[in-house]
Amino acid sequence: MSYHRTVRLDADFDTAVAAARRALADQGFGVLTEIDVRAVLRAKLGHDMEEYLILGACNPLLAQRAIEADRTIGLLLPCNVIVRRDGDSTLVQVLDPTTMVTLTGLSALQPVADEATARLDAALAVLAAGV
Repeated sequence: MSYHRTVRLDADFDTAVAAARRALADQGFGVLTEIDVRAVLRAKLGHDMEEYLILGACNPLLAQRAIEADRTIGLLLPCNVIVRRDGDSTLVQVLDPTTMVTLTGLSALQPVADEATARLDAALAVLAAGV
C-alpha cells in the first residue's frame, strides 16, 4: 500500500518549495511549521544529505472536521508535506489522506479524506503542470 502522493519537478529546490507553498495555499492549506531536516541532521549529527524540508501544512476546516470525528486523529492528519531533492529533480510528497480511514477504520473520516485528497491532488496537479 502506498501511503503518499508524489510529483517530480524539473525545478531547483527553492523554486519547488515556493511553488509548493503557493499551490497548498490556493487549496486552503497554511504552513504552520517548517523543519529543515538537512540542517538539523548536519548540526546534530554531522550528517550531510540532500535538501529535505518538511512543511507542516494544515487546512483548518478539514482538521476540525477530522478531530470532531476522532480526537486522536491529529496523529494521522495529512499535514506533512515533504519537498526533497532526488538526483536532478525535486519531489513534492504528501500523505495520502485515505491512510486516516484505512488505519482507523472510521467511516466518518471518509468525507474528510475525500475532500483532503481532492485538494491535495489539485495542488500536486498545479505543480506537475509546471513550476
